[in-house]
Parts: sequence; structure tokens; C-alpha cells
Amino acid sequence: MSKNKSNIEVYVGANVEKALRQLKKKIEREGVVRDMKRAVYFEPPTQKRRKRLVRAIKQNLMRISTQKLLG
Repeated sequence: MSKNKSNIEVYVGANVEKALRQLKKKIEREGVVRDMKRAVYFEPPTQKRRKRLVRAIKQNLMRISTQKLLG
């Protein structure tokens, strides 16, 4: 799936809801769901490049907007 193949661990204490939110965030950051969806169906290389470009543009816009707020 992902390049790192790291185990995702979350300590479950008294608050199960909090642990579940942490787990969901970690899974999202690792890209597990995205990799699983990618393995389910064939995606042409042009579509992969386009998605990667759109994701990069969105990330740059978010970074620029946060820098303007901070600076």
C-alpha cells in the first residue's frame, strides 16, 4: 500500500471516541484509503498525473493562504 508500510497504532484509554478520531487521522495521513481505492480499479497514467497535479495545486494554495494569515 503505502511506501513506508508502517504499523499504525493508537492507544485506547478511557475515551474510545478520541482514539477513533486519532486513528482516522493517522490512516488519512498515511494514505491507506487512497492506496486501497487505487488498487481496486485501473487508472490510466494520464489520470494519475492529473490527480497529482490537482493535489499539488491545492496544497500550494493552502500553504499560501496560511502564510498570508500568519505573516
